Amino acid sequence: MAMNYSDYEFLRIEVADRVATVTLNRPDSLNAVNAEMHHELEQLWIDLAVDQDVNAIILTGAGRAFCAGGDVKGMASGALVQPSGKTGKGRGRGPIAAANGRRLVENMLDVEQPIIGAINGDAVGLGATLALLCDITVVSEKARLADTHVKVGVVAGDGGALIWPLLIGPHRAKEFLMRGNFISGAEAGKIGMVNYAVPPDQVMGKARELAQELADGPTWAIRWSKLAVNKWLKEQANLIMDTGLAYEMMTFKTKDHEEAVKAFIEKRKPNFVRNN
Repeated sequence: MAMNYSDYEFLRIEVADRVATVTLNRPDSLNAVNAEMHHELEQLWIDLAVDQDVNAIILTGAGRAFCAGGDVKGMASGALVQPSGKTGKGRGRGPIAAANGRRLVENMLDVEQPIIGAINGDAVGLGATLALLCDITVVSEKARLADTHVKVGVVAGDGGALIWPLLIGPHRAKEFLMRGNFISGAEAGKIGMVNYAVPPDQVMGKARELAQELADGPTWAIRWSKLAVNKWLKEQANLIMDTGLAYEMMTFKTKDHEEAVKAFIEKRKPNFVRNN
């Protein structure tokens, strides 16, 4: 019996030919992650992992962006850490805490089926983490990737401190994480940060080609090869995630974060105060 994904509100899941295509589906907000969507992203990987009709997964975004990261306007209103619960459809209604950030990454790393990231547009903050945690990444040359947590005065604790150093080395990673700078998909391809950088209209085609090849291949050899490598990623996650998330939670209480969010809403440059 096929899994039923109809109760997902902000994710669209379609299964065909043993490939599940997961689309982050808040296009009007550039697929920014609100609290409800975060809960769905935690649960998604558990459901896909046990779906016997799924042998490979594609992760992509609706509209012109892949994912704009955490919903900054939600941060300003408190909605990011306390979901509205206006509908009864989604997954989970509690506030987002450090445990939720850790659970999302752990659940994603536990999925046995290969995950192909079809990075159709900008991937920012948590969006970049989701993109870069995919097993194989196909990125639009024109997309931009960045972990901009620092731009809103918080630590890149929900995965950036984990995956960026593993892909591009600690020194380059620290510069990107401390400055919050963007890198183009084309440049990310040149430095080996992603697997493929292709023209925008070729992203989904390439991702589907890879996903179908893996879905039709020797199931257990593919899955267990992935899991063997993921032991290394999980060891790093165990080392880094709790510390990064704890620091991130601390920075949510700083005046720098308060000022950064206020400046974002008011569309002005933030004025940070030293030693606050």
